[in-house]
Amino acid sequence: QVQLVESGGGLVPAGGSLRLSCVASGRTVSRYAMGWFRQAPGKDREFVDAISWSGGSTYYADSVKGRFTISRDNAKNTVYLQMNSLLPEDTAVYYCAAGFRLAVASDYGRPYAYDYWGQGTQVTVSS
Repeated sequence: QVQLVESGGGLVPAGGSLRLSCVASGRTVSRYAMGWFRQAPGKDREFVDAISWSGGSTYYADSVKGRFTISRDNAKNTVYLQMNSLLPEDTAVYYCAAGFRLAVASDYGRPYAYDYWGQGTQVTVSS
């Protein structure tokens, strides 16, 4: 089993920055792909970005390209999401996910491809 705990959320004005962290425990996730998803009230959970187990490949939703950066530190069993130039439409609960079975690039954006999920951290961007 893998437990994922997100942190770093909060309230920030538009144009501001936040850095989310996701710490894994229970087993090492160094061989797991890691992703961030978000869910706004009344909306479906949507893909934000993801990173391969090695860190060699990253994937971003069009809505966050150029503003968000995903990274990982396998020695610390941690994945990060640096969010810059935040917009009110970025307001959502952000979830970290870990997946062992992702095989192709298109898998990274699919929630069902991931095996473990965190409880989420709230990000609110004020206008």
